Amino acid sequence: MNKYHFGGLLMKNVKPRLRKILKEKNLTQNQLADMTGISQASISRFDKNAQHLDWHLVCIAEALEVAIEELFEIEE
Repeated sequence: MNKYHFGGLLMKNVKPRLRKILKEKNLTQNQLADMTGISQASISRFDKNAQHLDWHLVCIAEALEVAIEELFEIEE
């Protein structure tokens, strides 16, 4: 879980929900990679909250038929 700071103010905690969404849809990272053309390694980095490329978010959300916002859990 990452805490983001901006101008000394604590922002929100943001973490990916990809693992949960894939489980709900009975899909694997490899299957999602085939559906999107994104490497499984890149999907894994997204799931570990290590890297979020804009075009990856769009492709993943479209493939899973969810809004981009649904790919993340946001906590105060």
